Amino acid sequence: MQPRAAAGNTGECMAEEAAIIARVIASPLDVDAAAWNGLLACQSHPTPFLRHEYLAALHESGSATPRTGWAPRFMTLWEDDILVAACPLYLKNHSYGEYVFDWAWASAYEQHGVPYYPKAVIAVPFTPVPGARLLARDEATRALLLQAVCQWCEEENVSSVHMLFASDDDIAAGTQQELMLRRTVQFHWTNEAPRTLDVDTGTDTGSQARRYTSFDDFLSTLAQDKRKKIRQERRRVADAGVRFRWSRGTGISEADWDFFYRCYERTYLEHGNPPYLTRDFFARMAAHLPQAWLLFIAERDGRPIASSLIAISVDASIASAPKDLKNASPLAAYGRYWGALERVDCLHFEACYYQPLQWCIEHGVQRFEGGAQGEHKMARALLPVQATSAHWLAHPAFADAVERFLARESEGVQHYLDELQERSPFRKTGPLTPTGA
Repeated sequence: MQPRAAAGNTGECMAEEAAIIARVIASPLDVDAAAWNGLLACQSHPTPFLRHEYLAALHESGSATPRTGWAPRFMTLWEDDILVAACPLYLKNHSYGEYVFDWAWASAYEQHGVPYYPKAVIAVPFTPVPGARLLARDEATRALLLQAVCQWCEEENVSSVHMLFASDDDIAAGTQQELMLRRTVQFHWTNEAPRTLDVDTGTDTGSQARRYTSFDDFLSTLAQDKRKKIRQERRRVADAGVRFRWSRGTGISEADWDFFYRCYERTYLEHGNPPYLTRDFFARMAAHLPQAWLLFIAERDGRPIASSLIAISVDASIASAPKDLKNASPLAAYGRYWGALERVDCLHFEACYYQPLQWCIEHGVQRFEGGAQGEHKMARALLPVQATSAHWLAHPAFADAVERFLARESEGVQHYLDELQERSPFRKTGPLTPTGA
């Protein structure tokens, strides 16, 4: 099916077979929440960040709006009155809040007198978490959705389309339509102990993958220097009189949300920038998507001094509505935001890694995504993984230049990954590590 491009910001286009209608919608509030979340639940890699409640909160709170440079143009495909595909498409006049950096591309356009902005992104604002971006009922509809986006942008004189931190299914659709791929590196922890050999019995205790039974069990799989360093860092925080408590979902009080926001805001202000997200955004999360959040608060002498906020993802098959999240077992946790009002040595590591990892182990969470940047995460067993984005540029000459650039960059990323793979934090005593060693 070949859609004819829509004209205007809220226009329609139809496939040749006249069965699928594409509509561009200028506000997430104009998309039915149940239909959107139903599509998300059918994807292979859903996250809470693409739920309608999350995107609507970004819009209604003033965090991601035309005023802040995020103009929604959500692309939707309809069969009669049924939503069969959709994606969060934004027109942008800057490149902030994306975490896939294209400032050099924009500069090259400017130097040659060619406008780079507005550009379009298929993305979750301010959220570099891999996951579904093209919500579709099947592979063919997903391809048609991406085709409709690119065609609409071409007719609207939008310079480019950038699908950021996309799922494997989305990247397959992008590859099929010859979008250019760009790879970055993130660091994720998996709740799976390496294979081990029982010293007493000589049996392979890791022939079946197993989860960690405790934080100490996790530490026992690390190299001695890594294990020692983590224990030292945790001891420094404890010796400073810092204790942690956590709350999830509706158990997070308004006072705790207020305190968290003070910490979050300070982190940005200390770097000379205003925070991307408003306090009202988090109020809307507390009201409409509470069970997707886990909050750690550090206290000393009975006073809160720091906090870290973790997002929680659950089985999409039971997560079609917020009420279904209440008793669901989390599949993944995502490190998102942190801040401190007092300085304590190693407090960042405890709040952002050790406390969340310990919680994940105790609650059977399959993985913890620590995000991009920071090889220091490897020492804490967050291992490197590739995150992929796909790009379409309307200008042929610039598309050729960017394609050559991405080929060189991709080689560098692969060399970087190969180097990181050789620096495993786990014990290295052969393919099977004796548990008593």
